[in-house]
Amino acid sequence: MKYFIASDIHGSSYWCRKTLEAFDKSGAERMILLGDILYHGPRNDLPKDYAPKEVIAMLNPLKNRIWAVRGNCEAEVDQMVLDFPVLADYAILALNGHTIFATHGHLFNEEKLPPLMDGDILLHGHTHLLKAEKLERDGVSFYHLNPGSTSIPKGGNPHTFAVLDGDIFTVYDFDGNIVTDITIL
Repeated sequence: MKYFIASDIHGSSYWCRKTLEAFDKSGAERMILLGDILYHGPRNDLPKDYAPKEVIAMLNPLKNRIWAVRGNCEAEVDQMVLDFPVLADYAILALNGHTIFATHGHLFNEEKLPPLMDGDILLHGHTHLLKAEKLERDGVSFYHLNPGSTSIPKGGNPHTFAVLDGDIFTVYDFDGNIVTDITIL
């Protein structure tokens, strides 16, 4: 099965619309949102077309196709307006034969590891820096995957999202170009 992965929309109606267009084109059945959906946060500039109410209206009709985790910018009020769960700090997903620890990245990340076994996947956003790499920490070999940010990329990265298709994790820019990919063995 194919999964579409995005993070850090930060209330941008422009980038949410682009994300949903890319989701439709991807052919993925589900979207995994890695937090920071509605609010831009006090450390970020306002993203293009900051309009959280419009983002709510775009995402709620997809409530049965979205899995989401809480970002550091999510609050209880966000759950009151979104029709899909957004307040879990992490989700453990068994997808395509892989065990994935999906989180935003502010509580668990490649430096502060959750419980992982060899070959597991740590999937997070938060840094706005895309990653597709295999790492070893504390004697555990794992995949570190980050789709980057749809609305506020950092570190010279483009606006990005990712697709997990079987064993292949691919990060794309919004022109459809592959930015990076990795095969998960």
